[in-house]
Amino acid sequence: LCDRPPVNFRAAAMVKATDVLGTIGNTPHVKINKLFGSKCNVYMKLERANPGGSIKDRIAVSMIEDAEKAGLLKPGYEIIELTSGNTGIGLALVAAVKGYKCTLVMADSMSVERRRIMVAYGARLYLTPKEKGLKGCIEKVDELAAGRSDVWVPNQLENPSNWKVHAEKTAEEMIADFPEGIDYLITGVGTGGHITGCAKALKAKFPNLQVLAVEPDASPVLSGGKPGPHAIMGIGPPFIPKNCHVELLDGIVTVTNDEAYSWTVKSAREEGIFIGISSGASLAAVAKTLPSMPAGSTVLTFCYDTGERYLSVNGLYNIGEGDIFYPEAQPVPEKAVVPARKACFAWAPSCFTAQKKSKK
Repeated sequence: LCDRPPVNFRAAAMVKATDVLGTIGNTPHVKINKLFGSKCNVYMKLERANPGGSIKDRIAVSMIEDAEKAGLLKPGYEIIELTSGNTGIGLALVAAVKGYKCTLVMADSMSVERRRIMVAYGARLYLTPKEKGLKGCIEKVDELAAGRSDVWVPNQLENPSNWKVHAEKTAEEMIADFPEGIDYLITGVGTGGHITGCAKALKAKFPNLQVLAVEPDASPVLSGGKPGPHAIMGIGPPFIPKNCHVELLDGIVTVTNDEAYSWTVKSAREEGIFIGISSGASLAAVAKTLPSMPAGSTVLTFCYDTGERYLSVNGLYNIGEGDIFYPEAQPVPEKAVVPARKACFAWAPSCFTAQKKSKK
């Protein structure tokens, strides 16, 4: 039997928000109990709890509201941005609430779920060939925005509002929950915004903090290697973004595609935390680093988004026919076979009769 204490459903503060944007942030830090043993205390910040399902809700609202204050984004303008998925979803969500048009550009190698969620929020989506990578997305954004004065391009790779919101908000949530300190922050690098912002604020509070960046071993740009194709969506850009302040990093951990996939599945099946592939990569990096950590260390990593966005990814969950059991086919009684036209009205024959009488 599980020896954990009873669930306290009111452990978190209740929130009464004026709109859905007021529910962004204040995400929980959840202890990982089974995956790493008892040597260290490993926690995961569940950014999937944001209304758009990812950490990128934070930068979406931050970049948009900072642009509004600066007069760069005005009513009637269109937001155009490249994305690997989560920032686009966040921008589409915020645009829907604030009434902006939103056009997004993404490589066609990203998951089908990401595409559909963006469009569900009302965004237009342009897909670019995966062979062109991030460069192809940048070219398409430039093409769509060229010569227009009613367009705002967030430029998440360089926009300082990206990392500042993490320094001012995300890190402060961590400090509030871990007043005794954090020894290791282990997290991936996409735009570099959250690792930069969190590292700046946390190192000012906890000078001995070690910040380790996670990147794909197939594209070890931070490690000084050459960029290459990989399957860990959301991290591992082919260059070091301006928002990634490498001077704040104390080390880099490379992770294979298979390692990221494996730990993604382990999280769901052993901890009950349904995460995306980049979050699995961060757990893999924790596992690789754990042996060298002093006993009793406090380790913090991120759940960037939710596993529902990756169900279509081949080779990830490998859900087969042996996992789903369907009801056995039953023979249909001969009397139950009704001509199609009659079957349409079989549920309400009196209504059908009334309609026929009314026509006479």
